[in-house]
Amino acid sequence: MLLSINPHNPQLRLIRQVCESLRQGGVIVYPTDTTYGLGCDIFNKKGVRRIYQIKQRDPRKPFSFICADISDVANYAQVSNFAFKILKRHLPGPYTFILEATRLVPELLTTKQRTVGIRIPENEIALAIVRELGHPLVTTSVNPSGEEPLNDPIKIQEEIGKRLDYVVDGGVLLNDPSTVISLLDDRIEVLRDGSGDVSWIHQL
Repeated sequence: MLLSINPHNPQLRLIRQVCESLRQGGVIVYPTDTTYGLGCDIFNKKGVRRIYQIKQRDPRKPFSFICADISDVANYAQVSNFAFKILKRHLPGPYTFILEATRLVPELLTTKQRTVGIRIPENEIALAIVRELGHPLVTTSVNPSGEEPLNDPIKIQEEIGKRLDYVVDGGVLLNDPSTVISLLDDRIEVLRDGSGDVSWIHQL
């Protein structure tokens, strides 16, 4: 179902409608500040398994997730003083930061090394959903593994809408993925170049 939500002032009634679906194992597509995200409630195993099926993705390869703010990140990841300063400076923004997971993170969403990818996108719709849901939202690009991500909500609805509960329309996005940066052991390592600028790393 294609659902139009105001990108600047998301309607609470519609956000609650989406979150009710997520709590019941729903899978949605929603806009971020980079690409469209395919998401579900991180604590709903039914939803997570549905996303693995839609993505045709190796279950040993975990997903990242979206938090509401930096204080929320600390519930799910080990945030050192070094990491906190970087997160505070660059989030919300087009970055995925890799950190050590806490025990709250479901095993389906961690690597064998117990690390997680954390995002706080600069997008009011995505953040409104996470705040109303009360905990993080799985995020992964809208495409079968190895294929180009879809960036037009109408095309997404046409191609995979029958397998989703909602496609939240945020307009056509640029389709530039987030920059992935590891902060493990208080060391900075760029794992994927994306829309987030990395020139600041050389100034540290």
